[in-house]
Amino acid sequence: MNIEAYQLAEVINLKKFRADYASQPLFANTSELFYKQSDGKYFYLLNYGIAIFAGLRDLEKSELLKFIKQYIEDEVTDDFKEDFTVIIKENAPLAVSYNDITIPELTDNVLRIIMLNIGQSVSLDYFETLSFDILKNTEKLTTELEKTGTFKSPKKDLLRFIGRTLNIKNSIIDNLYIFDAPDIVWEDELLGKIDEGLKRTFDLKMRYRDVDYRLKIVQENLTMFTDLLQNRESTRLEWVIIALILIEVVHVLKEWFFK
Repeated sequence: MNIEAYQLAEVINLKKFRADYASQPLFANTSELFYKQSDGKYFYLLNYGIAIFAGLRDLEKSELLKFIKQYIEDEVTDDFKEDFTVIIKENAPLAVSYNDITIPELTDNVLRIIMLNIGQSVSLDYFETLSFDILKNTEKLTTELEKTGTFKSPKKDLLRFIGRTLNIKNSIIDNLYIFDAPDIVWEDELLGKIDEGLKRTFDLKMRYRDVDYRLKIVQENLTMFTDLLQNRESTRLEWVIIALILIEVVHVLKEWFFK
């Protein structure tokens, strides 16, 4: 069975999708919808913008993607996707590689855990790209600060940059909780082994830590940028006050001199 996962957007409105879609999900909560179709094919929606398909033909997948996109917010235009294959061999030992997994039996819960991990891997690709981009942008400003001792950019441009960076950072932080294992993993030995094997193969924990580390650096830089902006404004205000005092002194001296 072939599995394909896509980062479609920042958000999928699962509540509205569930209300409009004809079938009832096998599993649902505020962040996940897991569907099994009548012909034994599956799709899985995660509220942080991920859609995963298992066993669907290209035309079926295209039609479903078109329908799902009616419920997305902040569409992701870059190509973040992953393909994976599930091989079912009765009595075979569990074996996980980067491109496929061999399992002794296929159940709804087994497939759900496999699809969830693949979706998380795609989402981490997206978050890694976002975190790298904002870190690279903050490094440009710190380099400018090192070379010139100040920011050449106007205050409005700096504030716009800080706002955009904070929005991206908040988007990442809001969704980093997703990498906790679901409760069913702790209740079934096979599910636990599958979940741990896929997390290790996709290096999810290390990639998560890398994103978290970049965010901490960005946070420190943003704090510094904000402080420098405030200091620059304070210095400017001080010079304005000095200028006003000088004008007043000149005015007083002028009146006294011509008195």
